[in-house]
Amino acid sequence: MMDKKRILIADDHPIFRSGLRALIDADASFAVMAEAADGEQALSLIMDESPDVAIIDYNMPKLNGFELLKEISQSKVPVIPVMLTMHNDEAMFSKAFELGARGYVLKDSAGVDIVNCLHAVTQGQIYTSAVVTTYLLKRASRIRSVDGVESLTPAERKVLQLIADYKTSREIADELSISVRTVENHRMNICSKLDLHGSHALIKFAIAHLSSL
Repeated sequence: MMDKKRILIADDHPIFRSGLRALIDADASFAVMAEAADGEQALSLIMDESPDVAIIDYNMPKLNGFELLKEISQSKVPVIPVMLTMHNDEAMFSKAFELGARGYVLKDSAGVDIVNCLHAVTQGQIYTSAVVTTYLLKRASRIRSVDGVESLTPAERKVLQLIADYKTSREIADELSISVRTVENHRMNICSKLDLHGSHALIKFAIAHLSSL
């Protein structure tokens, strides 16, 4: 019999945690191994207990969701983070994936999405709530041409496509069998050619123009 994936729920609302726990424990593939009421407690449990997946609420005391994602990334603990939030906001969505989240679930639809999300991320896939996905696809479909994309080389276009899939530079390097330095050079060249500025501009551009690449 396959071992169940061990899940941590980090959320400061006990009733909401209880509801999620019931949904997750009802699936034979998963077991909630711990709950945390704030970001510091969640980080301690992640470091000490090494869950397979950490479901992380954005609005938590002590460490919020983004701060916790940063700590997880720096610690190199092999946990899969899933962001849980009320915010259907493009900038926040992009930031979560930049910081290493592999799932993005809106609280309003968590009852429907959370188990599907866990199945997806534990199989190496990206998952977002349907409302978020629909919003991004509708936004991209309104764009008929992308100024400057024709100036990109085939290699740069491929990197841009992978950025749109929320891949990190390390993941892109591994997939294309190139060095991380080469990926970073491609990113700089793309930003230069497309006149993109700011730490989040490239991923925002890639997501917005996903259907045009």
